[in-house]
Amino acid sequence: MTTKELKQMANRLRMDVVETIHHVEDGHPGPCMSIAEIITVLYFSEMNIRPEEPRWPLRDRCILSKGHACPIQYAAMARKGYFDMDELKKLRKLDGILQGHPDMNKTPGIDSVSGSLGNGVGIGLGIALGCRMQGIDNFVYVIIGDGEQQEGVVWEAAMAAAKHKVGNLIVLADCNNNQSGGKVTELSSLYPASEKWSSFQWHVQEIDGHDVEAIKNAIANAKAVTDRPSYIECRTIKGKNIPYMENNNAWHKRVPTKEEVEIARKYLGGAV
Repeated sequence: MTTKELKQMANRLRMDVVETIHHVEDGHPGPCMSIAEIITVLYFSEMNIRPEEPRWPLRDRCILSKGHACPIQYAAMARKGYFDMDELKKLRKLDGILQGHPDMNKTPGIDSVSGSLGNGVGIGLGIALGCRMQGIDNFVYVIIGDGEQQEGVVWEAAMAAAKHKVGNLIVLADCNNNQSGGKVTELSSLYPASEKWSSFQWHVQEIDGHDVEAIKNAIANAKAVTDRPSYIECRTIKGKNIPYMENNNAWHKRVPTKEEVEIARKYLGGAV
């Protein structure tokens, strides 16, 4: 995809999320919007995957540690061909395959369960090490939030990943300075996060998390570093591209009304 096409796809996925959460009357829209470009670049540009063969052993892996943002991952997977778009209408339903948090036992193409925040880095580390031991030349991407980095298990995994020089592990941090209880910097700030990861001997980059070219370039740089894991701090905006959601923590978990769906459609360029 071209840069323009990737930007359009990111907004299309945003609209998918708004419509899905409105339809099922449950979900976390704000956290989805801040990772739209990250998810888009991974699924439509960077990851070596086969939607028609979800368990292909040589595939790249994507671990969504901030699992409450799974609707946008599901939207990307549906548009990539893992399952039919109609499945989005059964999000969080007993007769559907899309759980409220990712579940590899329910959804084709999901590489790990998540939901208990902080565990994604450790899971990704285990998968990356396992692949390396099997001689599989791939990359494991983990998407984490900034608030979840308050969890101590994140730093245990970070220390272990550096010790084992796991160069095929790439962590992308959605740094929107918002979590369910308020501002990250006011509750228990981890900033400057990049300095912490650097002190743990990770390769560190800081980028605009809504710039698709910056994301692509950062991933390329990370792939070139083979002797240590990589951390990409993506500066983002919660609720990005929908004015009534942007930096509004009330939209951490809230259902848009029919009128709000149409307002979102207007600002997302009528994405369908």
